[in-house]
Amino acid sequence: VLSESWASKAMSAYDLPPKTSAENVHVYFDMTIGNQAAGRVVFELFSHLVPKTAQNFRSLCTGDQNLTYKGSLLHRVVPGFIIQGGDITHGDGRGGESIYGPTFEDENFRMKHDSPYLLSMANCGPNTNGSQFFITLTKAWWLDNKHVVFGKVVAGFDVVEKVVKQGNEQGMLRSECIISDSGELF
Repeated sequence: VLSESWASKAMSAYDLPPKTSAENVHVYFDMTIGNQAAGRVVFELFSHLVPKTAQNFRSLCTGDQNLTYKGSLLHRVVPGFIIQGGDITHGDGRGGESIYGPTFEDENFRMKHDSPYLLSMANCGPNTNGSQFFITLTKAWWLDNKHVVFGKVVAGFDVVEKVVKQGNEQGMLRSECIISDSGELF
């Protein structure tokens, strides 16, 4: 478990780039890999483009709706493709829940999967967004108009790469990758 002093130092250690829009927020995951602190990943959420989707993720980061990413696993890592997590109910990719109920609709597909380090909703078909998400590790045009892009990694790229090293082509992980803490940066 990460100490509060570690988290405070980690928060102040980032010189974050300017937000794309004043409406956007920064949230974070503190990661552990194999029970060792791995560092912090910071995301900018695109509230100006997909406010409902961004609010769902923000609330799951803060836990303010009694649902949280804190303590959940990244359950699938495919190097060169994606990192997937957010199954807060089963931990294995079969579950999840949104702050709006079991699922909610696709808000829009304005943003495309046109670069690495984008944050997008994982789903099991149209209008089935819950809490599961993925981070792209490459351009993934075949996911366009099927998954809602709602943010991007803005800091902690080294931590993302540490997680990637735990995965294989089948998506299995060598060591547990856990979101040990999550929240919003102000």
